[in-house]
Amino acid sequence: MYKPGGTIKALLYKIAIQDYILPAIQREFVWWPDQISELFDSLMQGYPFGTFLFWKITQERRNEYKFYDFVRDYHERDRSHCELLKDPPNRELTAVLDGQQRMTALNIGLRGSYAWKMPGKRWASDAAFPVRRLHLNLLSEPDLESGSKYHFEFLTAEQATTPEDGEVWFHCGRVLTEDYDALVDSLDDLDLDKESVKAARATLRLFHRTIHDKDVITYYEEENQSLEHVLNIFIRMNSGGTPLSYSDLLLSIAVAQWEEVDAREEIHTLVDDMNNEGDGFKFTKDLVLKAGLMLSDIGSVGFKVENFNKANMAVLESNWPKIRDAMMLAVQLLASFGFNNQNLRAESAILPIAYYLYARKLDGSYLLRAEYAGDRENIRRWLIRSLLKASGIWGSGLDRRWCADMKPNAFRPLMLSVMPA
Repeated sequence: MYKPGGTIKALLYKIAIQDYILPAIQREFVWWPDQISELFDSLMQGYPFGTFLFWKITQERRNEYKFYDFVRDYHERDRSHCELLKDPPNRELTAVLDGQQRMTALNIGLRGSYAWKMPGKRWASDAAFPVRRLHLNLLSEPDLESGSKYHFEFLTAEQATTPEDGEVWFHCGRVLTEDYDALVDSLDDLDLDKESVKAARATLRLFHRTIHDKDVITYYEEENQSLEHVLNIFIRMNSGGTPLSYSDLLLSIAVAQWEEVDAREEIHTLVDDMNNEGDGFKFTKDLVLKAGLMLSDIGSVGFKVENFNKANMAVLESNWPKIRDAMMLAVQLLASFGFNNQNLRAESAILPIAYYLYARKLDGSYLLRAEYAGDRENIRRWLIRSLLKASGIWGSGLDRRWCADMKPNAFRPLMLSVMPA
């Protein structure tokens, strides 16, 4: 039976004090700023908010699992992952199985910020990621084309203080930290006519009521302490909405089944380290997990959760140090060739290179030793030729074949045939 969960303000308070936390099987936050704005507009218009699925963790079981905190200040380059809770609160906790994206969107919109890369700026430049906070135009007018009625937007401090005609930007986070009457009175200081002040007050009043007074949260709470049981519920709940990719599913299983290595931390760290090489890349965890399966020569693993079995995960875990070294060596080789996220047209091109380095058990000396100079040049020429034919070699067909069968061995002869001997 679903239970009432109170207001948005109460929900965010529980996130702040870590009553609500994220289990390791949860995916990363994937919403873009426009999606967050649309969520707030829907709330203001009184649309259904959806229900949540929570997992009740007893105090004595809290140290048996890995948990993460919610993202508050999202930064596309520097802070895109949830932080591990190394010392969870010593009390009964509630893990979120369904609703993470909505809850994180609320947390960012009302308590934090969102920084994404500006087009045309270098990935390595801090100036490419200005901090933006969610604002509401108190003079919003309905947009008949999109169906939105209230204009929410992430703005820099400069944008918020230099409004155009018909704009009065209100920093949404103030609704949690400032007295309502003082907020309303501050509108009198604006250079607005009486009708505009009246409209602004009405919008602010509705926004305040939406956050503080409306009981929009409903949830179902699962009390079974079995991780296997909860994992099945999690996957079933996430089969709709934004579907889990095969990499999300695999990462969920790996997190639950790796015994010695923190799969989530290792995979995310490897992705970050790869992307920080040279002038910067934009590899994903999908690619890293493909590489793990490929380099481990894991056999036919169909695109079904039940086939990501413990035996395969044990192989992947045992091979992980060598997989990591091969992937780092491959990306360092790409960087030495002058490649980066701007000119590497197909990220999958790194896979056969990593497979080759892994199979030959090469180490960091490969990048500099003269005896490998001819070998490196052969790889460089092969890579350039393959990228010039990207639509034929690295196009969507490769991913379709991979996702359909997941048979790394089927690619092995092809890879080794195009690589230098």
